[in-house]
Amino acid sequence: MKKILDFFDESNIKFDDITKIYVNQGPGSFSGLRGSLAIAKGISLSKNLNLYGYNTFIWQCVSFFNEKDFVYSLIRFRKKYYIKKFNQKLKSFLKIEEVTVSEIVKKYDNRIKIVSKNAVKDFDKKILKLKNLNIVDLDHKELEFLQLEGLLDERLIKPLYLT
Repeated sequence: MKKILDFFDESNIKFDDITKIYVNQGPGSFSGLRGSLAIAKGISLSKNLNLYGYNTFIWQCVSFFNEKDFVYSLIRFRKKYYIKKFNQKLKSFLKIEEVTVSEIVKKYDNRIKIVSKNAVKDFDKKILKLKNLNIVDLDHKELEFLQLEGLLDERLIKPLYLT
């Protein structure tokens, strides 16, 4: 909360200047996610602001909205790899799947894979050499697009834990 207040102070922003809050639901650590979600919910309730939850899997895929093929969002968390499949409208009907480097290389080589630029340093070189690997910058402006498309959580904002 201190960082948020400092940011508002440095940027000369007041809570009355904002109408929406976007909060990342994960993946992440239990304590970090719970704290962030509690602060976001508290601010949204006290200031009557709209609160929208997203996760990094879908955020990475925004620029692939309306892609003709399925896209696969890859994340590395706590030395494990996770993948989530999205259709052309970024809807996902499957659960997040834990995968190994060899599974990614064998099963997903010809598929469209998406990794965020800030996470590349943590990825195995075998994955980074695969075909159809797209490295994307995460842009906060894209969250509004996801919200307008109805792809963010509005009611039950809950953390995304990975084991």
